[in-house]
Amino acid sequence: MTETAVISSEPAITPELVAEHGLKPDEYQRVLDLIGREPTLTELGIFSAMWNEHCSYKSSKVHLRTLPTKAPWVIQGPGENAGVIDIGDGLAVVFKMESHNHPSYIEPYQGAATGVGGILRDVFTMGARPIACLNALSFGDPKHPKTRHLVSGVVAGIGGYGNSFGVPTVGGSVRFHSRYDGNCLVNAMAVGIAEKDKIFYAAASGVGMPIVYLGSKTGRDGIHGATMASAEFGEDSEEKRPTVQVGDPFSEKLLLEACLEIMRRGCVIAIQDMGAAGLTCSAVEMGAKGDLGVTLDLDRVPTREEGMSAYDMMLSESQERMLMVLKPEKEKEAEAIFRKWGLDFAIVGETTPTRRFIVRHGGDVMADLPIKELGDQAPEYKRPFVSQPKPKAIDAASIAPPMSIADALEKLIATADLCSKRWVWEQYDHIILGNTVQRPGGDAAVLRVEDGPKGLALSTDVTPRYCEAAPFEGGKQAVAECWRNLTAVGATPLAITDNLNFGNPERPEIMGQFVGCIRGIAEACKALDFPVVSGNVSLYNETNGRAILPTPSIGGVGVLADFKKSASLAFKREGEAILLIGETVGWLGQSMYLREVCGREEGVPPPVDLVEERENGDFVRGLILDSIATAAHDISDGGLLIALAEMAMASGIGAMLDAAPSDIPPHAHWFGEDQARYLITVPAVQVDAVLVRARDASIPARLIGKTGGAALIIPGERVLPVAALNERFEGWLPAYMAGDI
Repeated sequence: MTETAVISSEPAITPELVAEHGLKPDEYQRVLDLIGREPTLTELGIFSAMWNEHCSYKSSKVHLRTLPTKAPWVIQGPGENAGVIDIGDGLAVVFKMESHNHPSYIEPYQGAATGVGGILRDVFTMGARPIACLNALSFGDPKHPKTRHLVSGVVAGIGGYGNSFGVPTVGGSVRFHSRYDGNCLVNAMAVGIAEKDKIFYAAASGVGMPIVYLGSKTGRDGIHGATMASAEFGEDSEEKRPTVQVGDPFSEKLLLEACLEIMRRGCVIAIQDMGAAGLTCSAVEMGAKGDLGVTLDLDRVPTREEGMSAYDMMLSESQERMLMVLKPEKEKEAEAIFRKWGLDFAIVGETTPTRRFIVRHGGDVMADLPIKELGDQAPEYKRPFVSQPKPKAIDAASIAPPMSIADALEKLIATADLCSKRWVWEQYDHIILGNTVQRPGGDAAVLRVEDGPKGLALSTDVTPRYCEAAPFEGGKQAVAECWRNLTAVGATPLAITDNLNFGNPERPEIMGQFVGCIRGIAEACKALDFPVVSGNVSLYNETNGRAILPTPSIGGVGVLADFKKSASLAFKREGEAILLIGETVGWLGQSMYLREVCGREEGVPPPVDLVEERENGDFVRGLILDSIATAAHDISDGGLLIALAEMAMASGIGAMLDAAPSDIPPHAHWFGEDQARYLITVPAVQVDAVLVRARDASIPARLIGKTGGAALIIPGERVLPVAALNERFEGWLPAYMAGDI
């Protein structure tokens, strides 16, 4: 028996209204069967918010359960606001990555800014102080008329929020491809530090406990934001601008300090960020996880607009808000803290033993629903999927090089994907808080933990073209490359967060991409002891039926016992030996060389041998930690010569290189994208000892040249001055953003 009143002022529930709320007829029938009557408009909105893809993971849950999520150092895996890992000395790292794709396409500045704000709240909701942000950005073809506008707005939004909030943005990635023309991707990652025995969770406990609204006032911004994020774009995407939230980083900074203070004072039973679906999602999740009911009185919710309805308040995604279950005896103390910080504090409800979600407003019961079915028992689909035909393998010897090695290098380093992204990261404050050891532009960011000597390494990685051509190998490679990037600075990789961006899961071929990538990610994480502790799924990333490239972004965290032993990619001095670690066969399928130089986007991506990845990476990390390797760089997009050029340009020191081996075509040797490879430099006197060490460990290692001079010298090619290469490398993106390209 429910107590729901008939609200005469609300509109009738029609099939059209149900469809507008993103519920399919069978899902709406499930609602009717569940509650035994027609829902109120507010209840329809609540079901719409809780059962969309963005909040319920209804198309992905069955596959996400196959990911490895446990390890001795994992304190909290997926299912909370963020993942938590133990890094020793009583400290924990709290981190997560999440998407804000649809809002960023509609309103790039606010979409990206509130993406940063939301992921920061996920971290400090757990009791951690944020220490770093990263991102992974995917934009359309540079020639598309909207791309420059999106790049400008998104980068400004990330910088505007992060810089104002006071947390450094220390790393990330930027790519361009025509498949993102109608749907850019903005994946934001945040990392925080907490005491490992003082982590806060979302599950409510205790009956009759006060539920407290914290932070900024509620407005009408962001209504249906989560529903919009669970639908593909059409011709009317610009009309959805009102669903984009508006952020205030200064209010969020106050919210951070107030939340950490009440946590220190022992006021909190449970706490949940008001993110997607706002008050609805936070209240339902807290109650459902705690196996309790929740009653809300919306007359007590602080609002900043007149005449807001229950529907408006329950679905608003206004930013900088939290919901908390408070210890009753701490009510006055907690309120005083929030008032001190100039923030709203209102008791808006209580926990109950009923397992029902009841919402009252203006004397009426606007919603009375079973809370478990809303929260952790939303629909779950096993959508049909098909695996795409495997592409044809490409024989490198069959590809006639259209230009010289030197010309190809100059062309590649001035392309949108391989050029320097300095224009982007210089708009971010990457040194605030004073703990940034390695800045953006290298393999991974490195931060000092507190006063040291412990350090953290952070990276975001994925190669979408690999994922499209061969989802299983692409999923493996995304994890392996993240693991390599952390390894290349000397860190021990510990765990990942993921952001799985795909098209419409109702299309079997798209679901096939998703399933293949998940299987690849799972295999790599198991083989590399690199568990998944948090993440986000973003589906329906397509416009007018054209999907994005499958883009399962991987955000990795590694630890260094001593940050002073971290390695960077820059050559350190002249006269050092350059060693290539790992096997080279010259794999050109799906390579940047094939795409940018030969104009062919085809073939099978390079295979990922996870045993080799682990063995080669452990070998390189050992050389770094033993202070033998003076520089290290993983080899990925563009292959060996791109990696060498990046090391030279980072230092201004050139290199004299050996000729390509006779059994590999030169262009395949220099630009092939074989996996599990690194470049390292060692003092000349150490070469023989390192090669013996590699041979004894059965690690492929080869001397390929030495550092020195001011140019790259390749046998049979014209001399390439490092300064001239650097001018091309650094010049493309600023010129493009200035409208000169």
